[in-house]
Amino acid sequence: MIMSARLWRRRAAYSGRWDAARLSPVVLTVLIAGLAFSTPREIAVSRLLPAAPALAAAMWPVLPTILLGGFCLLIMIVLSFFYADLGTQYTSAAIVAVTLAAAYASHVRHQREEILFQLRLVADTAQKVLLRPLPRRIEDIDIESLYLAAQEQARIGGDFYEAIGTPYGVRLLIGDVRGKGLSAVGAASAVISCFREAAYDEPDLRGIIHRLETTVTRHSAAFPVPDQPEHFATALLAEIPYGGGHVRLLNCGHPPPLIAHCGKVRVLEPAVPSPPLNLAALIGDRYWVDMVAFAPGDQLLLYTDGVSETRDHAGRFFPLSDWMRRQGRQQPRELLDQLHRDLLEHSGGRLDDDIAALALRCSTRRTGEPSE
Repeated sequence: MIMSARLWRRRAAYSGRWDAARLSPVVLTVLIAGLAFSTPREIAVSRLLPAAPALAAAMWPVLPTILLGGFCLLIMIVLSFFYADLGTQYTSAAIVAVTLAAAYASHVRHQREEILFQLRLVADTAQKVLLRPLPRRIEDIDIESLYLAAQEQARIGGDFYEAIGTPYGVRLLIGDVRGKGLSAVGAASAVISCFREAAYDEPDLRGIIHRLETTVTRHSAAFPVPDQPEHFATALLAEIPYGGGHVRLLNCGHPPPLIAHCGKVRVLEPAVPSPPLNLAALIGDRYWVDMVAFAPGDQLLLYTDGVSETRDHAGRFFPLSDWMRRQGRQQPRELLDQLHRDLLEHSGGRLDDDIAALALRCSTRRTGEPSE
């Protein structure tokens, strides 16, 4: 799979799939040549010919860049037969020098693109380990996920989520580690790894959160960050018993989820605030579990603060609750696709923070029926 992707990328970069931007060096060459033949000799438009291979270096491989430089040199030689005193030798020397420099620049650019591509492959692999694809359905719960990096080059960050079918029901985790970069990724990885084990072992959500708290504390002590005294993370745990008709929520400083029921949308604020992970020692370790009805047809949206804090050009936050009320009875995948489009439209196509979201729908399919 990785090798085929690499070959596809190379074909896309170096084959005949030329778009308008990649044809611009040819267009520039033809334009300069046409003006050189049609304008008076005194204007000396031909002196602009070295610009064509220089432009080609920014988007073409080495060999086409050299061939374009050779074509420009040929044009200059042909011009010398029609017009005298063009300074052919000086312009030709400039074409040769610029073409050699452009070929070297193209070679360096190609090497850097290869390195960047390899780094992206590693990042993609790391993301698949950290945020592995979720099952689309666990028993009678349909699940879909969305992850958007704030930077186009980024693949992983401090936002995380997981969904697991356990003996106690469907258990979900979504959270956000403070900070960015590798330190946040490491803390997120530690939290998810701990959850994947604790979700099967602990009969109560409080037991899971205590283990996550211990994990983040140990990780923070083992991998300190110079400009950050300690790691901490917001987290939201959810548990939907099989056929239970309700959802249990334990919110540790995380943005409150939204639930859609019979056309009405509620913001599920916790009855009692619980401390974020690794802050229990400072503000207490009392954790509160809320229980909310979750009937067939209901839809639950879990998200990180990158969603609710997306701003437009005027600094206004994305109106998530109002947006949810306008969506109707969409399927989870359709809901998240629409959320993706509307977030990009609201922000003008630029996200300032990583975004993660989970959409859950209680299916009308009875437990025991075959999954899709």
